Amino acid sequence: MAFAPASLQTSTTSGVSLSMSSDDSCDDRRAFVSKTVTAGAAASMASMVNLATPEAAEAAASKMWKKVAVPFEDTVYDIDFDSPDHGYLVGARGAFAETNDGGNTWEPRSFSNLDAEEEITYRFQVVSFKDGEGWVLGKPTLMLHTKDAGKSWERIPLSPKLPGEPTSILALGPGQAEMTTSSGAVYITDNAGRNWKAQVKETIDATLNRISSSGVSGASYYTGSIINQVRDADGAYMAVSSRGNFFLTLEPGQDFWIPHNRGTPRRIQNMGFIEDDIHKGQWMTLNGGKLFISPGDVDLSKDSFNFIEADIKTGGYGITDVSYRNEKEVWAVGGSNTMYVSFDGGKKFSFDKSANDIPGNLYNVKFFKEFGNAGWALGSNGLLLRYVG
Repeated sequence: MAFAPASLQTSTTSGVSLSMSSDDSCDDRRAFVSKTVTAGAAASMASMVNLATPEAAEAAASKMWKKVAVPFEDTVYDIDFDSPDHGYLVGARGAFAETNDGGNTWEPRSFSNLDAEEEITYRFQVVSFKDGEGWVLGKPTLMLHTKDAGKSWERIPLSPKLPGEPTSILALGPGQAEMTTSSGAVYITDNAGRNWKAQVKETIDATLNRISSSGVSGASYYTGSIINQVRDADGAYMAVSSRGNFFLTLEPGQDFWIPHNRGTPRRIQNMGFIEDDIHKGQWMTLNGGKLFISPGDVDLSKDSFNFIEADIKTGGYGITDVSYRNEKEVWAVGGSNTMYVSFDGGKKFSFDKSANDIPGNLYNVKFFKEFGNAGWALGSNGLLLRYVG
């Protein structure tokens, strides 16, 4: 069953223009309201990690990251820049901050058209900028768009026909963006969100129930959503089933997602691309602190392909994200703010103690190759780390 018409249309008359406020009352009102709201935004992520710290040889451990102060203590979910100096940071309970000095300092920002009680109910999870145009995605479902580098924002209404909940948004250029949903839908807009054109013909569960998927464990008669949906630099996607028992890939020009076996009895926690390129290989983290990496380009038309286990001593504690700074230098982060680095392309990892004495969990690590390969690690309790080498 196809999930939607070839395009979705949203009303431009219902968009609400929002201006940004940077006065001191922004920080005060968020702090006041946050004390009355139960914090739980990071609960779903906490199941991926364990709060104990694995044993590590302190004397041999590196320390290549430095903590940066942010104006809130909520979980940091995403960070993006549209120049070497200007960027935004988003997080739980309406957390929103801006930098104009390359991330050295961050100032709180707020939407003056939203009162504090409303703003703090949102969990801003994704921010994406390109050439001064930006998008923010939040939960409950909220999409914001700016054409002037964040000076003013417009709320983009989404069609009720949208299959699943929006999970990601990527700025592609003037008026252009790519959006995905928890049902595997992929949409593109070229008019700033007024219309969205579908890039795949079916939801993932429709595809799996239509085709013969007996070769993929857990895929037959599948119903549910996907998690950890990621995109490489050329528009290829990879996603993990919500139960972590198989994963799927989608390359530009394909009409349907292709399911693949995980090749292990352990549950998949997260997946991503080697050097942001699906044809250079994939990495896979499993429960129990395991990390597997595929050897180079693989045949993505097959149900299964080989992964090789990396030598990483986590003590069984979960790995939440992996990022390649370059071909050889690879970083992994996880529970209890653990960090690991490899200098041989992911074969062997050593412990990095940059966040060893900071309570919480790291969830995301990113490098911006277009801006001097600047690196950032994001986590709970307002934790932001900057790569210093």
